[in-house]
Amino acid sequence: MLIQDKIEEMPCGSLIQHGPYNDRIYLIKLGNNFSEESLQRLISLAKTNKYSKIFAKIPTSAANFFFNSGFLKEAEIPYFFSGKQSALFMGLYLTSDRMKETTIDLIKKNLKIALEKTNTRKALPLNNKFFLRKCYKSDVFAMAKIYNEVFPSYPFPINDPTYLLKTMQTHIDYFGIETNGSLIAISSAEVDRKAANAEMTDFATLQKWRGNSFGQYLLAQMETKMKKKDIKTSYTIARAMSAGINITFSKAGYKYCGKLKNNTNISGKIESMNVWYKSL
Repeated sequence: MLIQDKIEEMPCGSLIQHGPYNDRIYLIKLGNNFSEESLQRLISLAKTNKYSKIFAKIPTSAANFFFNSGFLKEAEIPYFFSGKQSALFMGLYLTSDRMKETTIDLIKKNLKIALEKTNTRKALPLNNKFFLRKCYKSDVFAMAKIYNEVFPSYPFPINDPTYLLKTMQTHIDYFGIETNGSLIAISSAEVDRKAANAEMTDFATLQKWRGNSFGQYLLAQMETKMKKKDIKTSYTIARAMSAGINITFSKAGYKYCGKLKNNTNISGKIESMNVWYKSL
């Protein structure tokens, strides 16, 4: 079993995740001292470790560094940074195999279905046998168990209670739906207060309880909470292979803005991901 990729800070202050698990470097946040030299160091790290992709989430002001080094724009979210500057999601492919998609027809079909359901979410009350609430540190073991059951693999160690507790105490708000005192569905909002954006992610519902539109209820609740925190933009990076999660965001009025090709180790293999966003 591969060990989860590690998260570390570069000398320039940039935050990256890298390792063989996702077979990539993910530039999560650009440091204030990022330069052309920093980018070349990043590419050198990828080549040394034989990673097949570098995935970068950057402000448009830094775009030329990346375009000049062969990166391709895969998605763009307007007003991402503090409601002002756009974010570019960029990819550098270091092998030809990483660029090939074998499920392109299904991906296109799923996106078409999702786009046909734009802005059709209905504000129906949650059945009173279910209770939607924020998750707390006492929930981390139950949460990890759900994630472990739902996802054979995941880009971050969400099946580890220690990881869930650490992120809960720093920058991620977790939400859940329970019945008879037991959690049966969960999700999270990864908050960047400085940039005033939040990633709506980590949706998981136990097999027995699927079909109840829990994702819709969780997303609506997270949006309400994020607005109270003055978050301006919410977004998600959703499995392109899953019709359901893309439909959830399309119904809620999120706009499709690009696809990250063969980007993420999720549900047992490297998959392409769709990017959706919404102005709150």
